[in-house]
Amino acid sequence: MLGAGTIVSAGGIDVKKRKVVLWSLIVAVAATAVTLAVLRMHHWRPGSLTLQGAVIRNDSDTRKQLPISDALVIASDGVTSASADSDAAGYFKLRLPGVVWPGRMINLSFRHEGYQPVDLTLHAGLHLARTDLTIVPMTPVPQQPGASPDGLQSVVSNIRVRYTVNSQAEENIGSAVRTFQVVNQGNTPCSHQAPCSPDGNWNAARGSLQLDAGPGDEFRNVRASCIAGPCPFTRLDASGYQNEGRSIIVSALVWSNTATFLVEAEVFRTSISSSVRESYPVIFGRAINFTVPLTQEGVSIEADIDGTPMLFPLGPELYLSWANCSSRPSSKEQKAAVYLCELKPDYRF
Repeated sequence: MLGAGTIVSAGGIDVKKRKVVLWSLIVAVAATAVTLAVLRMHHWRPGSLTLQGAVIRNDSDTRKQLPISDALVIASDGVTSASADSDAAGYFKLRLPGVVWPGRMINLSFRHEGYQPVDLTLHAGLHLARTDLTIVPMTPVPQQPGASPDGLQSVVSNIRVRYTVNSQAEENIGSAVRTFQVVNQGNTPCSHQAPCSPDGNWNAARGSLQLDAGPGDEFRNVRASCIAGPCPFTRLDASGYQNEGRSIIVSALVWSNTATFLVEAEVFRTSISSSVRESYPVIFGRAINFTVPLTQEGVSIEADIDGTPMLFPLGPELYLSWANCSSRPSSKEQKAAVYLCELKPDYRF
């Protein structure tokens, strides 16, 4: 009596299980399709993750948010890690190897000897690798004045920046004036032996004049012309002097009687001149900022230390007894170098 009812019930249960499994598969496939569509719409592909940003000084005054160089940046997703140092502009860029899927948590740490440590956690979303810029303010560690006998700080004042700029200049040191003749007998038929007139009818003659400006000098504004004889039946060849330079050649073709030609040119000498320039840095807080052209030489800083004027050449190591300095190139369009010098603890402006 129970057997028949039990068979029917089991069949009903099997049908329900099949429906549940079928709908579960449909939902899973739909979720996968939606996920793939979203990833494709955002042009996302599994791969490594690139992080970039800048490390700056933490200050409420944005003018004092100076870039921090040589900050150690470490990124980790719990499986892989990567590290990089910030450059003179505070910029850092690092890449986490392996596949980083959306939703993964990325731990970032920033360390610098003169600043308090910073730890961040980023959520690896779809756009993190392409668009997110991580700006990290770091708070300076309070500086203690050095062990000076009286405990006072030296005063730095009247700061000026000096540098030398070399420029190339061309100086007109004279001119050249020469004449030359091309001898020929007019109305002589050409027997098909070059040179001949441009139409091939008359016998012609060629002549030339070569000039040398001398070592280090060059000709400019070369002019050549026919000044005597049957000039309408002459032709000058400018290929030997149109590019100017130290040596020039002026050639002429004459297919009538003898003609005279005049050659004139200006002689220029290239020299290098040096000039000393001065500028004044901008002071924000305990730092000075200034720029110089990339073509500069011998950057120095003039300053009064406790009222005594002194000259401090920076040199290639950018060393100052009263400040820590760094430099970085500006944009290619500006063609300048950017300098940043921060006072040491024993000094103040």
